[in-house]
Amino acid sequence: MTAETALNGPMLPAASGTTKSIVILLHGYGADGNDLIGLAPHFARALPDTAFYSPNAPFPCEMSPFGRQWFSLAEYDPEFLRRKPETMSGALRAMAEGAAKNSAYIDRFIDTLLAEHDLPASKLALIGFSQGTMMSLQTAPRRDPALAGVVGFSGALLSDEAFASAIKTRPPVLLVHGTADPVVPIEASRLALDTLTANGFDAELHERPGLQHGIDEEGILLAMKFLQSHLG
Repeated sequence: MTAETALNGPMLPAASGTTKSIVILLHGYGADGNDLIGLAPHFARALPDTAFYSPNAPFPCEMSPFGRQWFSLAEYDPEFLRRKPETMSGALRAMAEGAAKNSAYIDRFIDTLLAEHDLPASKLALIGFSQGTMMSLQTAPRRDPALAGVVGFSGALLSDEAFASAIKTRPPVLLVHGTADPVVPIEASRLALDTLTANGFDAELHERPGLQHGIDEEGILLAMKFLQSHLG
């Protein structure tokens, strides 16, 4: 990994001027860091000592001339998940390879920020949306020491048969997902919850009735309370 491929993107400094914790926001497929940094002012009201970083994914998106991607979907049918949710487990396992290969970018970004602010891993949380949630759940359980927690909006756990043996730590996980999501169906978060709890994680899922592929006000409030609890 070179300086040219190191992650960068918008950030919001701690409102108090003193950084005692960090939140990294990982955007979805075809977006960039600007997509989620808008959440930071909402969280900053409750977390004045937290700095927020929203890095751009390392690769140009193959399906959007302006967006970015954490891993390619070129080898998969982008419609596959929403067309056949009953075959979702196989699709998620197929995508796990791309997530695993590229999680090193996020690991390095985490290490850099913790060193820069002289903070322990327990003072850094991840928030992901869609593909960003997939990357958050790929990265956090494989780090040691444990991160403060993971908030995953409208995403999935790209688990495979090796997930249990790959776990190094079990940070708490909050999943939020719309029941009417046509992009990543709610079944993905239900599968994630089952896998996480079966492997000893403190995980919870909040299903948002009628919500499509997005983040609503209730989801923001849930995430705010989670972050306050685990970063406070």
